[in-house]
Amino acid sequence: MSHNHDNMSMPTYNNQSMMNMDEMAAMHMSFFWGKDVVVLFAGWPGSGRLGMYIVALAVVFVLAVAAEFLSVAPRLKPRGLAPAVGAAVHAAVYGVHMALAYLVMLSVMSFNVGVFVAAVAGHSVGRFVVKYIALSEVFRVADLQ
Repeated sequence: MSHNHDNMSMPTYNNQSMMNMDEMAAMHMSFFWGKDVVVLFAGWPGSGRLGMYIVALAVVFVLAVAAEFLSVAPRLKPRGLAPAVGAAVHAAVYGVHMALAYLVMLSVMSFNVGVFVAAVAGHSVGRFVVKYIALSEVFRVADLQ
């Protein structure tokens, strides 16, 4: 058995199947700070546009808050509803929750510190509001007794 690999050639790729070196150099693989970032969609928020970068941070923040709101199972009592309908509603809410959570995760994978801070702040604010509402309800019921 011969182990001579001199005649082996490297596979070639066309421009559509492989990024060029300029695009690869622009991709960050560690945290960085700056407004030149791509969040979720190619070309968004755009390079050098501070206003759109702030809008992107706000979108990530709102997505994280919404994900936390939907993390609490809906308190639907199946009065007059078939069990299949109640299960379908719960499954739909859970599907939307997971979609929002994955969008936040993909945003954080831009490795931009501002996006990371917006996501963590959104999750924190959303969890605070959800728990505040729940605890307020508990205290309200306790005061009525």
